Amino acid sequence: MPTNFLPLVTSLLAMFVWFFIGHTGRSLADEPTANSRPQRLLLIGQGPDGSHKPTTHEYFAGVNLVGRLLRGQPKLELVAVSADGDWRDGPQLLERADAAVLFVSEGAKWLSADAARLTAFRDLAKRGGGLVVLHWGTGTKTAEPIAAFVQLFGACHGGPDRKFKDFGQVLPQWTNTEHPILRGLKPFAASVREEFYFALKQASKTGGVTLADSESAITPLLRIPAEDVSGTVAWCWERPDQGRSFGFTGLHFHENWKHESYRRLIAQATLWTLKRDIPATGLDVSVRDQDLTLPESK
Repeated sequence: MPTNFLPLVTSLLAMFVWFFIGHTGRSLADEPTANSRPQRLLLIGQGPDGSHKPTTHEYFAGVNLVGRLLRGQPKLELVAVSADGDWRDGPQLLERADAAVLFVSEGAKWLSADAARLTAFRDLAKRGGGLVVLHWGTGTKTAEPIAAFVQLFGACHGGPDRKFKDFGQVLPQWTNTEHPILRGLKPFAASVREEFYFALKQASKTGGVTLADSESAITPLLRIPAEDVSGTVAWCWERPDQGRSFGFTGLHFHENWKHESYRRLIAQATLWTLKRDIPATGLDVSVRDQDLTLPESK
């Protein structure tokens, strides 16, 4: 090639690169990567299940509130979905998720009711995804779904021997207070009214299911007084697949979202399952009164 032709080639190449970057708004170095893309949090709720009174088991209102608490987090995409009916698009939604919050009716049974659904949750776990479950989302009236659920979420309120109680007044106690999930949380100043599930079936250190705290692989975070059985009602678990799970058996009553401790616990636990840092003094979980008001009450 003639030497006097090289400057022309160089100039044309430079113009092409300028044109490409200027018109696309990015260079090759700006292409999205796994580390730069937003994380996606799937908020899975349901409508009324017909077996509980209004203002209790308010699943969809609950997951929407979780979304409100986290909507200011950077690079976090919040996707609230209704899991009523067959939820045929569920596996595809889970395939694109980094974590999921599950607040549905008899969740352990619901999880195993569809093979594709169970596989999708297992695949999310294998990817190291986060799993959060609330109240009746932990449950099953029959024993068969317990083992599969425990392998994912760490504990289950399941089987004909499951234990629960509507406590008119109960004073829960934090435990393992050095855990990041509990940053900024203070002891409960007063008793709460709550229907807690306890004596949970828990993931054991040997990979099975146990009722004994001494054999459990999960980390208790909140307990209630209970004689001769486990009083754990909130827990977290760093799973063998390198993912993280959290569960809380409270929130029977929607009005308990008014407790800052509840909101902080669930918001911070959800971020923890996403492997995000939690501020030393805790998240800002302030809400307006109307944020806690159910649609039918407005």
